[in-house]
Amino acid sequence: MAQNKWQPRRLDELGYVGRGKSRHRPRNAAFLYGGRYPFFQTGDIKAANFYLTDYSQTYSEEGLAQSKLWMPGTLCITIAANIAESAILGIEGCFPDSVVGFVPEADKADVRFIKYYLEILKLRMQNISHGATQDNLSLDKLLSFDFLVPPLPIQRRIAGILSAYDELIENSQRRIKILESMARALYREWFVHFRFPGHESVPRIPSPLGPIPRGWEVGRLDDVLVLQRGFDLPKSSRMEGSVPIIAATGVTGFHNEAKVSAPGVVTGRSGTIGEVLYVQEDFWPLNTSLWVKDFPKSEPLYAFYLLSALDLKQFNSGAAVPTLNRNDVHGISVVVPPRELQRRFQEIAGAMLAQSRTLDLKNQNLRRTRDLLLPRLLSGQIEVQDIDA
Repeated sequence: MAQNKWQPRRLDELGYVGRGKSRHRPRNAAFLYGGRYPFFQTGDIKAANFYLTDYSQTYSEEGLAQSKLWMPGTLCITIAANIAESAILGIEGCFPDSVVGFVPEADKADVRFIKYYLEILKLRMQNISHGATQDNLSLDKLLSFDFLVPPLPIQRRIAGILSAYDELIENSQRRIKILESMARALYREWFVHFRFPGHESVPRIPSPLGPIPRGWEVGRLDDVLVLQRGFDLPKSSRMEGSVPIIAATGVTGFHNEAKVSAPGVVTGRSGTIGEVLYVQEDFWPLNTSLWVKDFPKSEPLYAFYLLSALDLKQFNSGAAVPTLNRNDVHGISVVVPPRELQRRFQEIAGAMLAQSRTLDLKNQNLRRTRDLLLPRLLSGQIEVQDIDA
C-alpha cells in the first residue's frame, strides 16, 4: 500500500490512554493483597512475551477499591523501572501508576499493531526517560510520540502476520512450563516424598535427617556434587560463537570455546545467589558463578534439583557484595538416593527437559524471524499484499 496512506497519530488519537491506579499509601499495606484480582507490575509486563496472564500478586477487595480493573485486550505500557515494555492483557487485572493502559477505538486501531509499533519506538522512549535518580517516561512524553498507522484493514493484516509468530511462541512457552513442572514434580515425588517406583516394599529406617528408605544414605553435599568457581573471561577476550557464557544471572553472552561439557549445573557465586541452572549444552561458566565439577554420587539432574532446593542465600559470606562460599555449602547434610534410581530419573526427566530445550530453540528462531519482519512491515517496506495469507 502506498506509504502516503499511513498517517501519524498520537496514542490518545487512537483510543483511551490512562495510567494505572494505586492510590493507597503505604502501597505495601498487607490488607490490599491476597484476593482474587490479578495485580500486574512492571516486572510481569517485561517478562511477558505478548499476552499478559502471569502475575506474582493479587489485590483484595480493598486493593481493588483503591485501584482500577482493566479488561482483556488492554495494552499495558511501562513508564517506570522497565521503560516502554508492553504486553496485552489476556485476562482482567489491575496495575499501578507506573503502567499506562491503552484501549483502542475499534474503528481506529488494532491493539496488536500498536503493541508492535511500540517496539519500533522503544529505544527512543528509553533514551528520553533517563533521570538523575530513576528512569521515568511520563504520560506527556509518551503522548508526544507519533505512531505512523495505515488504514485499519492493513493494521490487522500486519498484526496478523506478526502475531502468528507470537502465538506459536506462546504455545511453545506453555509446553515448556508444563514439561519443566512435570520434571520438578517427579523429583519431589521420588526424592522428597519417597514415592519412587517400588517404594511400597522398601521400609523406612532412622537417619539424622529423619526416616529415609532402606538403601538410601545421609552424607555431605560434596559427597553428591563438587562445586568449582567459574573461569575468567574479559569482554576483550571473547570471540563470537554459539557457546553460552553463564554468569550469576544466567546466560550473559556467547563465546567460541566451551570450558564445561553438558549436561551441567551452575549457580551464582557473586552478586546473585540462589538461582540454579541446568545447562543442556557445552558452556563457559564465568567467575561470578559456581559450576558442578564432579558428581561423585549423583546424576546431573538429581544434583540440579537438590541444589535448587537448598536455601543458598543463608551462606552469603560477603558484606557488601553477596558471595557464596562453596566450602560452606559442601558441608550441608543431604539425603543420597541409590545411583540406579537417579539414573532412571535422569532418563525420564532428562527427556522432558530435552524436549523443553528443543522448544526453546524453536522459539529463538521464531523471534529472530519475527524481529526481521517487524520493522519492514511497520515501515511499509514490505507490502502485505506480497505475503501469502
